[in-house]
Amino acid sequence: MGDARPQTLKSRVNRLYHGKTPAARRFRYGLVAFDLVTISFFIVTSFAHHAPWLIPIDVAIGGVLLLDLFARVWIARDRLKFFLTVHTLVDVIVILTLLLPLFLQNMAFLRILRALRLLRSYHVLRDLRDEFTFFAAHEEVIQSVVNLFVFIFFITALVYVFQADVNEDINSYLDALYFTVTTLTTTGFGDITLHGDSGHILSVVIMVVGVSLFLRLVQTIFRPAKVRHECSACGLNRHDPDAVHCKHCGTVLHIETEGE
Repeated sequence: MGDARPQTLKSRVNRLYHGKTPAARRFRYGLVAFDLVTISFFIVTSFAHHAPWLIPIDVAIGGVLLLDLFARVWIARDRLKFFLTVHTLVDVIVILTLLLPLFLQNMAFLRILRALRLLRSYHVLRDLRDEFTFFAAHEEVIQSVVNLFVFIFFITALVYVFQADVNEDINSYLDALYFTVTTLTTTGFGDITLHGDSGHILSVVIMVVGVSLFLRLVQTIFRPAKVRHECSACGLNRHDPDAVHCKHCGTVLHIETEGE
């Protein structure tokens, strides 16, 4: 009898995170809304990262994220595997930067990694596909836009944190964003450059790795690699934009296109 109550509570929590009921969907949408609010907060407050009033807000947000993490650990079937996932490690880093600001102040930019969880939950994606035809039709583009947004602001945060105190050209987050966008788009006006060995290394990383990823994400947004069209025979719903036959079963497809 002593284990009945914890098991009941655990099953309720599990249903909220993984169930298909309207209440479970509302709960997961609430988590997405909370992620959106916290990500927006992290971006906006990056302009005032030394303000003392941020500490209690950070701690409060960190407390909510910690409760969410504990709940997901509690209901996980394989806890070791759960802890080794990228999203869990990201959440741990974010929580540390929120709850230990005095020790990890220089790592505050890592909080933007919280955005990597946005729309990544399988169950949230399933709910969005089931309830919104627009999302089902443009899921790949929407995820690419989110990834591009996170990528740009993460690179910007790196530039700002490592250069704000040593580079007179980087006086605000907006300056770092300006440098990041001009570098990623290969415009390179040259009015802002990164100083020191760390700045030069960061510039190389942005130019070599960043530009290729940036162009790839932009290409995915404006010309997705796959289109959604359900095969009438086998049900495969992702095909090349110019596909004539289903790669799985060979059935002739009739994918609507606008031509070249």
